[in-house]
Amino acid sequence: MRYFVNENSIVREIWKKTDVVLLIFAGSAAEFALNKAVDWLYFTGKIPNNPLGRLFSTVGYAQNIVFAENEKALATIDSITAIHQSVELSRGKNIPDWAYRDVLYMLIDYSIRSFELLERKLNMSEKEEVFDVFYRLGTQMQLKNLPNNYTDWQIDRNIHLENDLQNGKFTLHLFEQYKKHLGNFRYFILIEIQYVLVPKNVKNKLSMQSQFPIKIVLNLYKICKKIKIDSIIKSIILPKKHQIEIAKFGSFEK
Repeated sequence: MRYFVNENSIVREIWKKTDVVLLIFAGSAAEFALNKAVDWLYFTGKIPNNPLGRLFSTVGYAQNIVFAENEKALATIDSITAIHQSVELSRGKNIPDWAYRDVLYMLIDYSIRSFELLERKLNMSEKEEVFDVFYRLGTQMQLKNLPNNYTDWQIDRNIHLENDLQNGKFTLHLFEQYKKHLGNFRYFILIEIQYVLVPKNVKNKLSMQSQFPIKIVLNLYKICKKIKIDSIIKSIILPKKHQIEIAKFGSFEK
């Protein structure tokens, strides 16, 4: 049986871990809010109105690609492409090519950053493997001007970070929506996690400052993982009304 992602791939190791996946989207949530194409999120209204619901939907799509047989994964990617094309048709204009690449680059970057923050450093071969999986995803979506290797991607990622981000009128509103749906305590945790996770220029554009020794907390959490009591912490931090969805995308850990 052929899979889109090899069964022994580091990408599967990354995307099967609930806490790592949550960090991937915590980092992406910060960068999304700064993206110059964020107005596309407001055209449908789905992310601003229900950011957590869209998170779980996106995780579902991603895991259906990472853990699926090749043909099923390709079908999922094609369905994502069709959804975006439908939105473009409704609006009467195309999502910029660079905006598609931005999203793909976020998945690559935060997959690596999140795993390294909670687990261990990845070697160059593993980073190249992460790049390759999402490169093939982007190729299937017919994205243009993708770099061909991890080294070239690093260069282009930095260019995108310099050119495609701004603290605009939608940025504050998106963060207000995050706070509204998470509540004060979980929103505080989100901001602190984002502070240690996102690239420097994302941090600067959001004027982020840490008010809490979150790295110490993360180290304590790693100890809890080793002694198998991290589920208690997750039950406290994660929204109770979304426990079922969280359990679903954590099912690959078993």
